[in-house]
Amino acid sequence: MESQKKTSQSANKTSASENDEEEECCANTSCEKNEKQKPSSPKQGDFSDPVYKEIAVANGAINRMNRDELRVKCAELKLDTRGVKDVLRKRLKSYYKKQKLMHSAAANGNTDTYFDYICVVDFEATCEENNPPDYLHEIIEFPMVLIDIHTLEIVDSFQEYVKPVVNPQLSEFCVKLTGITQKMVDEAETFHQVLKRAVSWLQEKELGTKYKYTFLTDGSWDMGKFLHTQCKLSSIRYPQFARKWINIRKSYRNFYKVPRTQTKLICMLENLGMQYDGRPHCGLDDSRNIARIAIHMLKDGSQLRVNECLHSGEPRSVPISAPIEGAPAPQTPKKRD
Repeated sequence: MESQKKTSQSANKTSASENDEEEECCANTSCEKNEKQKPSSPKQGDFSDPVYKEIAVANGAINRMNRDELRVKCAELKLDTRGVKDVLRKRLKSYYKKQKLMHSAAANGNTDTYFDYICVVDFEATCEENNPPDYLHEIIEFPMVLIDIHTLEIVDSFQEYVKPVVNPQLSEFCVKLTGITQKMVDEAETFHQVLKRAVSWLQEKELGTKYKYTFLTDGSWDMGKFLHTQCKLSSIRYPQFARKWINIRKSYRNFYKVPRTQTKLICMLENLGMQYDGRPHCGLDDSRNIARIAIHMLKDGSQLRVNECLHSGEPRSVPISAPIEGAPAPQTPKKRD
């Protein structure tokens, strides 16, 4: 999807969706920025505790290690030895911090994960080689990949192609980029029908009812642009369950402390010591590779919090102070009045 996003990112792209320091969020009261911030929860830790001095000492020692020393130490601890120096350093720091805090966290009852499942989505949409400013992208592939947070494995996936209506004829550029042929979309059903089946798939997994879950995307545009535009074109209300998500680019950048230029899909994989598996710009393959990055980050100690939401039709940043909430149970899509 990356090339489609590039060709579509014009002046109307919101800066908030790419700026981690922004504290704008959706209108949901659970996300709103209050004038009086609540004090830090005990779960965040009392930083006067001596354990944090021990963590600081360990971090200092790790900072002085070169890449070979970091790899040797990771091997000793039976951690993954792949990745660039910054990734290895973060992996070791997270490991030691987790070990130091484990007992106190258990005492405070802070051993639960935020979610049971993360659902990775990476839509493919109609596109031209040079999209005009008013070009309407229509979703032509709807993939989802489900990560079990407890086992850190991909456990299932969903994929359907979608018939475009506004621009039913795919451009040669789109076919070449995505590998989706005209025959595939001609034989597919409209977005409304595909969304219904996607919702049924989520409901069968008991997401939002029995299990806590959230969505994860590679950037802001899957939910903030493509899904929002498609729902308007299909006269469907934007689904409540997709109003908040994890933008893995932001999470990756903040966790590993790397520049924005290092957060493209291929760069993230390479920095973690992995290669792309499958066909680039196939929505399902992209989703699986994004899931691999998410799993790697979770193993390295990242918490992967929800960091974006849809507000007034635009993607906005969710402040880190916002309560941690799972997505609501998916409901059958409703037509606009």
